[in-house]
This record gives sequence, C-alpha cells and structure tokens, in this order.
Amino acid sequence: MTTPDPEPGRTPGLEPGGGVPPGDTPPAEGSTSGISHPEPPELRKGWAAMPLVLIMAVVLLVAIGLIAMVVALIG
Repeated sequence: MTTPDPEPGRTPGLEPGGGVPPGDTPPAEGSTSGISHPEPPELRKGWAAMPLVLIMAVVLLVAIGLIAMVVALIG
C-alpha cells in the first residue's frame, strides 16, 4: 500500500528545507483567454409599452370607480 503523500526527502523539485526552486511552480493564472461559446444576448431591463398601458388603464378605472362611489355617497 502506498501513502498519498510521498516522503519529502524523495519528492522531486524540493530543495533542502522544503522550498521549491524558481520556475518549478505553475503560473498563478491560466494562459487561455476568451470564451468557448458565444454569450446569449442580454435581456432588456425596461418595461414594454403594453404592460405599462394596461397597468395605467387599470389604475385609471379603479380611480374612476372610487370617485364615482364618493359622488354617490355625497349626492
């Protein structure tokens, strides 16, 4: 059975004291750039005209109904 960690004295690339010589370590970041496939287009963040018109129509109808109820109570 082998151990997962090799003996430090037999590990290649280690200097005495456990240091690693310059150039023996991998780079900090990958050297590839760019994307592998095209990104989907961003979704629109604004409201479309039709939902705004429908919401304003409902608000207007509710306001007209409330005004009509107040006028009916007064008169």
